[in-house]
Amino acid sequence: MKLAIITDIHGNELALKSVLQEIDNRGDTEEIWCLGDMIAMGPDTNEVLDLLFARPDIRMITGNHDEAILSLIAGEGHPESYKHTREHHEWIAKRLSTDNFMKLKQLPRMIEEEINRTRIIGIHYHIALDKRNTHIKNDPFHSILEPTLENMENMFENYPAEIICFGHHHPEHLFQNSHQVYLNPGALGVSKGNTAPYAIIDFDERKPIVSILHAHYDKKTFLQKFDTLKVPQKEILFKLFYVANKA
Repeated sequence: MKLAIITDIHGNELALKSVLQEIDNRGDTEEIWCLGDMIAMGPDTNEVLDLLFARPDIRMITGNHDEAILSLIAGEGHPESYKHTREHHEWIAKRLSTDNFMKLKQLPRMIEEEINRTRIIGIHYHIALDKRNTHIKNDPFHSILEPTLENMENMFENYPAEIICFGHHHPEHLFQNSHQVYLNPGALGVSKGNTAPYAIIDFDERKPIVSILHAHYDKKTFLQKFDTLKVPQKEILFKLFYVANKA
């Protein structure tokens, strides 16, 4: 069996379509796990969710941005630590369809599975066991740590799995010790380059093989949507996530 891992699409329909097309063209991938933050940052809220929810081969969990926007819509507050993104989140919330709101709020925070005797977990980022049901306004997700093996072990070594897949921190992570693999394929929809990363885990061999791949997409057309749709906080989003700093 081959399993695809995608995460942090962040409202980028064109990047998502390119990745799904590559996965489909392989013809050997049975399932896709989508590890949260499907929306926000990019403008393609319903377009992304419509694509994901339409596919029976995709399993999804929520990320911090998904949950913060759901909380706004439900009138349950907004995390104080995300106050710098509130204007943008409110804009996204107004665009989220009722159907996608209902589907999004039914998603779990974690996927657990055993594939060919290998246990695998998908989570957006580490959440302490006693915070697994804590509301997003109370910041249950762990603060971001630099991508090192030691930091991954500190966060995830007590997870009951041989492979832990996650997102949230946008750079790629692929670390391994004697008993665990820590995989973050990188943010599919938020990059200063022109590619969208994703991972394939091949369980057909004696030991699972992990590959991080990149799909090219029309980033220029994607970025033009920010002007067309008058996306709030465009300048800071471009600076932080989409446009490489000039030397």
